[in-house]
Amino acid sequence: MHRASLTTLVLILPTPSHAASLDGAAMSLAWALPFAGLLLTIATGPTLFRTIWHAHYGKLALGWAALVLVPLALAYGASASAEALAHALLGEYLSFIIVLFALYTVAGGILVSGNLRGTPVSNAALLAFGTLIASVVGTTGAAMILIRPVIAANLARVHRAHVIVFFIILVANVGGALSPLGDPPLFVGFLRGVDFFWPVQQLWLQTTIVAGLLLAMFFALDSYLSRKEARPANDAPVSLRIHGKINLALIALIIAAILLSAVWKPGSGVTILGTRMETQNLARDAALIVIALASLRLTPDEHRAANGFSWEPIAEVAKLFAAIFVAVIPVQAMLQAGRAGPFAFLLAAVTANDGLPHEAAYFWLTGMLSAFLDNAPTYLVLFELAGGDAKALMGPLAGTLAAISMGAVYMGALSYIGNAPNFMVYAIAEERGIRMPSFFAYFLWASLALVPLFLLLTVLPIAPILKLF
Repeated sequence: MHRASLTTLVLILPTPSHAASLDGAAMSLAWALPFAGLLLTIATGPTLFRTIWHAHYGKLALGWAALVLVPLALAYGASASAEALAHALLGEYLSFIIVLFALYTVAGGILVSGNLRGTPVSNAALLAFGTLIASVVGTTGAAMILIRPVIAANLARVHRAHVIVFFIILVANVGGALSPLGDPPLFVGFLRGVDFFWPVQQLWLQTTIVAGLLLAMFFALDSYLSRKEARPANDAPVSLRIHGKINLALIALIIAAILLSAVWKPGSGVTILGTRMETQNLARDAALIVIALASLRLTPDEHRAANGFSWEPIAEVAKLFAAIFVAVIPVQAMLQAGRAGPFAFLLAAVTANDGLPHEAAYFWLTGMLSAFLDNAPTYLVLFELAGGDAKALMGPLAGTLAAISMGAVYMGALSYIGNAPNFMVYAIAEERGIRMPSFFAYFLWASLALVPLFLLLTVLPIAPILKLF
């Protein structure tokens, strides 16, 4: 199958005259086939060939990545292919996975113990709390701190997958919309000049409405399912204790390291295969690794053991997202080609007849791409398409920036790969014995909950800056 796919790609490659760079305008949509194949494999592997998937998912991901790199080398030359790979892995993926690794490691050392029961009230309270803290400790941090207590509270439940689905939607996505620390797309905007407090000032109302309606929806569903279950009697008073509090301080250090890297600009760095790695980013990544190692050293092993902590979920995320960052290289090149590229039919839709940005189109295009392309690079592409001027996007074009921000953050919840914490939560829940919906079943679940709310954002003037109707 791989040989046939490679032959097909070679036949539609641009001629060697384009070898100087990755010219997205010269590419055809067939370049997106490996990326689509990777997504399809991730979607079907855990359900259709479960045993093979868990034993060989890394090899399968590597195979699809190779179906991008080999044709790139044939079409543009080994040097251009190596530079594209270096940019994807060193310029984008490395910092991405280090931040996730640090948050996963540190949050895994926080043990919440007690006899919390998975009632509709307690579940809704946990989801609400996670939503509130996600913009402070990040969606990854909030998800890793709370996913194990949520799972433990619901282990006796017959119906529990829906709890994890809403957890992914609220804690791992929607809750991160109010701060650059909350979700990677907003951090990308912060690095591009968007004020730190712009998201909370401009998106608090939309986020409050979306989160509030989702929590009400969850409470109604969880109450209905809970009434159908025979619950064991448990009159013991609810008690909670937090162990490993040193990790709370380490999370604060992670936040400080990220903020410092954004404000400290020494103007130095190293260049590897055309990819510039700034000193502040290297220092941040090194600090995050040290913080993660400090957590391992300072946290008693029994805390992680009680959490059911293992490295498998972060290893799975690391391997799959490495392949995603590689396979998306030609897709990003075609998107960046704008109206000269094969995705011109999509990009034309974000411009109204008067030449101004069509905010509703930006919201939906950013969102739908974020659901399957990872929301951080999608945010960047649409940010640049809207002009890339942070001052203009915070001023006259504030509605456009709001639409891009909400689309990237909210719709990252539509699939397991829309935002990195999604897949981590999925992997942890599966490892703890909760049978999660398949890729497509999750998409259906999330769409039923979210699409009506997205339509509401599209047609109602919820805030003055969001003129989507």
